[in-house]
Amino acid sequence: MSASLNERVIPPPPESSDSRTFRRGFADLIDGLYNWELWLHLGWTDIKQRYRRSLLGPLWITIATGVMAISMGLLYGKLIGVPYSTFLPYITLGLIFWNFIQMSILEGTVVFSTNEGLIKQLPAPVSVHVYRVVWRQLIIFAHNVVIYLIVLAVFRPKISWEALLFFPAMALYILNAVWITIVFGILSTRFRDISQLMSTIVQLVFFMTPIIWMITPTMKQSMGTRTKLVELNPLYHYIEIGRAPLLGEHVEFYHWLVVLGCTAIGCLVAMVIMRNYRSRVAYWV
Repeated sequence: MSASLNERVIPPPPESSDSRTFRRGFADLIDGLYNWELWLHLGWTDIKQRYRRSLLGPLWITIATGVMAISMGLLYGKLIGVPYSTFLPYITLGLIFWNFIQMSILEGTVVFSTNEGLIKQLPAPVSVHVYRVVWRQLIIFAHNVVIYLIVLAVFRPKISWEALLFFPAMALYILNAVWITIVFGILSTRFRDISQLMSTIVQLVFFMTPIIWMITPTMKQSMGTRTKLVELNPLYHYIEIGRAPLLGEHVEFYHWLVVLGCTAIGCLVAMVIMRNYRSRVAYWV
C-alpha cells in the first residue's frame, strides 16, 4: 500500500542561482575575515614599502598632516575671524577624518587593478584585498591621531562623556570604508575611468565640506537658510559624527540618521555588486 499523503516526504524547492550567488558573495566576506593574518601582513607591508629607506618612516604621515593642519588653521582662522584655540582643533580633526575618507575612496578604486599579479596567483577571497586597504587606512589614521593628542594637550578643549561617541563613529567609518572599497574597486576594475572621475569629485567635495572652514554665527546671519545647503552634502554628516565628540560638542541626532542611512544603502549596493561581479574581478584586472 502506498504511503499516506502525510507520510510522504516532499523535497524542498531547488535553491535559486541568485540565492546561491548571494551566499557566495557573503561567504567571500566571511572567508576574508578568517584570513586576517594575510591582510594584516599585506597592509603593514604596504606601509613599510611606502617609506622604505626613509629616515622617519611612517612618521612622515603625521608630519605632513600636522603641517597642513597648522598652516591652513593659521591662514583660514585669520580669514574667517575664529580664534586659533577653537579653529586649530577643528581643522585638525577635520583633516584627520577627511584623509581617512578620501584615501579609502581613492585607494579603493585601484585596489584590484594595482594587485593584478597577487589576485591571479594567490587563491584568496576577493575581500582580502578590501580589508587590506581598510587596515592600511587605519594604520595611517592611528599615526594622524598623534596630531590631535598634541592639539588636545596645547589647547585643552572641553571634553565630555560624549567623546565616547567616537568609537561608534569609527565603527561606521570602517564599515563604510569596506563597502566603498567593494563598490568602487569592482566597478573601476571594469571601467578604469571611474578612478579618475572619483579623484576629481573628491577634490571638489573637499571644498564643499566644512573642513578648512566652518559655519560661524556671522555666516548664519548673513546667509540665513542657505547655510542648510551644506547639509545636503552627506560627507558633512560623516565628519560631524567623528569630529564633534572629540571637540566636546553635541552631535545632533539627524547626523547619525543620515550616516546610518547611507551606510545601509551602501552595504546593500556592495552585496549586490559582490553577488553579480565578484567572480569576474580576476578576468578584468
